[in-house]
Amino acid sequence: MTTADLTTPQQEARQAPRRRHVATDLALIATFAALIAVCSIIPGISLGPASITLQTLAVMLAGAVLGAGRGTLAVLLFLVVGAAGLPVFSGGTAGLAPFAGPTVGYLVSFPLAAWLIGFVVERLPRRKTATSVPLIFAAGLLANLVFVHTLGPLGLAWRADMSVGSAFLFDLAFWPGDLAKTLIVAIVATAVHRAFPALLPRR
Repeated sequence: MTTADLTTPQQEARQAPRRRHVATDLALIATFAALIAVCSIIPGISLGPASITLQTLAVMLAGAVLGAGRGTLAVLLFLVVGAAGLPVFSGGTAGLAPFAGPTVGYLVSFPLAAWLIGFVVERLPRRKTATSVPLIFAAGLLANLVFVHTLGPLGLAWRADMSVGSAFLFDLAFWPGDLAKTLIVAIVATAVHRAFPALLPRR
C-alpha cells in the first residue's frame, strides 16, 4: 500500500457529504420518475389519439421541485423505463411503440418542459408565497406553451393523420386541465421550497 492509497480523516470528512448528496439526488430522481409513472397509468379521459392524464402535472412538478438538471433526469428515467418495457406510459403501454404513435410529440416534450420550468424556477425569488405561486405558475405556462403544446400537436399531425391546424385545435382541449395542473404545481412547489429551502441549487 502506498501513501496515495491512504485516505486521511479530513478527506473522508469532505467526501462523506458529497456521497450523501449524490445518494439524495438519485433517490429524488427515482422518486419523481415513479411519481410520473403513477400519474401516467391512472386512467384518464380519452379524446381519441391522446388522453387527458395527470402525467403533465408530475412532469412539471419534477422540474419545479428538483430544478432543471434533476427534474430532466427524472423524466428521462421515466421514458427509459417505459421504453425498456415496463408499462408506465399512458394506458399502461410500454416499449418503443408509443414513440412511433400519435403521442410521440408529448413524450418528447416532457423532459424539455421539465428542464425549462426548472431552469426558470431556480432563478425566481422564493421568499414570499404571494409572489412565488404566480411566478412558478407563469414558468409552468411558459414550459407548456413552448414545448408541450407545440411538440404535442406537431406529433399528432405527423402520426395521427391530422393537418397541423386540426392538431392544434385538438390540443386546445388539454389547456383547461393543464391550467389547473399548473396551478397545483405552483402551490405544491412553493410549499416544498419553503419547507426545504436548500432543495434547489443556488443561483
